[in-house]
This record gives sequence, structure tokens and C-alpha cells, in this order.
Amino acid sequence: MAMQQFSRSLPMMLYRTLDAVMPRFRRIFKEFGLTEQQWRVLRVLWESDAVALRELARLTLIPAPSLVGVVDRLETMGLVLRRRSSQDRRVVYVSATRSGSAIEHQVMPQVAKAYADLKQTVDARIWEQLLEGLDQVASAGDERSH
Repeated sequence: MAMQQFSRSLPMMLYRTLDAVMPRFRRIFKEFGLTEQQWRVLRVLWESDAVALRELARLTLIPAPSLVGVVDRLETMGLVLRRRSSQDRRVVYVSATRSGSAIEHQVMPQVAKAYADLKQTVDARIWEQLLEGLDQVASAGDERSH
């Protein structure tokens, strides 16, 4: 089997794509004083009332030890709250505060526009195929790791 050309290898294509895509989003996050990781946490919390720290780590792809620091900073900023489960004190839930929720209405229109601009660079059919293909690759990797 022939070795894949380095620049066309999946890892390098993904890195190049991230380097092309993420700066526009990072500029938006920075405008609101957020890091990319803080954004991921808030984005998940905007879709849920409260999320257990362990589940938040899984959903945001932020390792639990790193996530604690991200949540600490968001809490200091007044954007999230933590509370221990009354049934199992080992479980900590994180939720967005009123201020944390209010940011959603300011930042999401800008994020939606960035997505719309990005999607215009690719045919709609190819965009959907890209998302489906990446999902299949990620799912196959998840199955092998368990």
C-alpha cells in the first residue's frame, strides 16, 4: 500500500482546515472576552439547563483536568455556576448564569454569519457530504477506542 502524500493526509487536511476556519470564529469569541474552550462550554450550556462536569468534558472535547480551569475562569467572569449533586456529591453540575445566557443573543448572530459565509465557499451538497463523512470517521474512531 502506497503511503499517502503528507499534505493530503487526513490529519494534515484537518489541521489546514482548522487553520483556515478558526481565526474568524476566534475573533468573534475574543470580542466577547472568551477563549475557544470557554465558548465550547457556553455553547453546550445554552442547549441544556445543567450539565455534569464529566459529560461537559465529553461534549466539549476538553479533558476533565483542563475543563476545571476553564469552568473556574467562566465562574470568575460570572458566566457559569457550579453546584454539587444532592444525590452524589462527586457529581458537579455546571449551568449558565443569566449573564452567561445573555451573551448567547449577542454572539450567536455573528457566529451564524461566519457559518453562512463559510458555507458559501462550498457547494451545499459537498458541505453536507463533508459533515457526514467527518461524522463517520469520528464515529469509527469512537467505536475503536471503546
